[in-house]
Amino acid sequence: MGYGRGVSASVSAPHPGPAPDRESGPRVVPRQDPRLQWAITLSVVVASFVTVRPLDTSGRGLAVAALLVVNSVALMARHLPDAKVPPRVALVWLTTGVVTAAALIGVSRTGSGYLFAYFLVGHIGYRLPLKQALSLAALTSLLCSGVLYFRLGPGHEVLPWTVGLTIGVPVVAGILSRSRQRAMEAMLSSAESAERAARAEARTAVLTERGRIARDVHDVLAHSLAGINMQLELADALIDTGDLEKVREANNKAHSMVKESLKQAQWTVHALREDSLPLLDSLSAMVESSGHRDALTVTGAVRELPAQVTQNLLRIAQEALTNAARHAPGGDAGVELTFDAASTTLRIRNGPATREVTAGVGSGMGLIGMRERVALLGGTITAGPVTEGPDQGGWQVEAVIPG
Repeated sequence: MGYGRGVSASVSAPHPGPAPDRESGPRVVPRQDPRLQWAITLSVVVASFVTVRPLDTSGRGLAVAALLVVNSVALMARHLPDAKVPPRVALVWLTTGVVTAAALIGVSRTGSGYLFAYFLVGHIGYRLPLKQALSLAALTSLLCSGVLYFRLGPGHEVLPWTVGLTIGVPVVAGILSRSRQRAMEAMLSSAESAERAARAEARTAVLTERGRIARDVHDVLAHSLAGINMQLELADALIDTGDLEKVREANNKAHSMVKESLKQAQWTVHALREDSLPLLDSLSAMVESSGHRDALTVTGAVRELPAQVTQNLLRIAQEALTNAARHAPGGDAGVELTFDAASTTLRIRNGPATREVTAGVGSGMGLIGMRERVALLGGTITAGPVTEGPDQGGWQVEAVIPG
């Protein structure tokens, strides 16, 4: 009978790609055609005006005409949106509607005026809370059967009982329609929440990836260029001394660091493509290119690590060796890679400087970048001065990665 009204919402499926700023387009939710609902309402109104009698401008016919108008207005009001009719107003309106519908049954002699009661009771089930709907539907049944009984008189008990019982039945259809509507609204709300969560997750993934790329660019460019700049400054300072051999050595060192920078750029590209990196070979080449031959020590059962772990361990080693060259030039450095059953440990230790430290300011992002890398892998990192042993006065960085 169509007691409820469908709703439309702006919902779209989450976009598969990481496009957090993409707006969803409107998607119309399947619903009952409002034109069909209006056609049913108008059909009831027209049928009642055509069939209900007496209908006149005086006496009983005038009362019937007035009741028909009130019933028609009450029935057409069911097309008003829920949000525009407060609950108390809806209760008063529907109560007035069913009372006038019962009055129309009692005053009129013939016709289809009883249809107003059926449709209004159905809308009561849709519009009002369950207890109010059932109570008002029961009241409508009693009123309609009562007025019909007093109109027909004794000996016609079957018809009043039949009308009274059947008039209350449409409230069930209204309640079911409302439940179906609420379920659809809940489903749409859940879909919108899931879409918002997916967008938030996509934004987080994009920001995380941007941070990772930023760290890689920092490690490759800032560190390499800082080391090359140090060698060129050293060569420039040695020109005044006339020691061409040392100038040539510094210049060759700068050339070597340029080649190493290109190799590190390739590592970064491989990491961004999620290619597998050869950890031991890459780490050994990095240590040797920093001027510390045979400084890599590997203990434990060597195993293949995930590409992300390998890439971050290499970047941590690169950061620590670059800092050692910058802040402790000439000092010894050692790299230890330990494979345990539950973790992998990378330790970089350097001794105190044996040459004059070239004044300069770093980017300030080195230790922060290392901590971010280790945090992404669920590990821990410690960094601080060496207070005892042959490397006393130097610096140590230790990263422990679980798994």
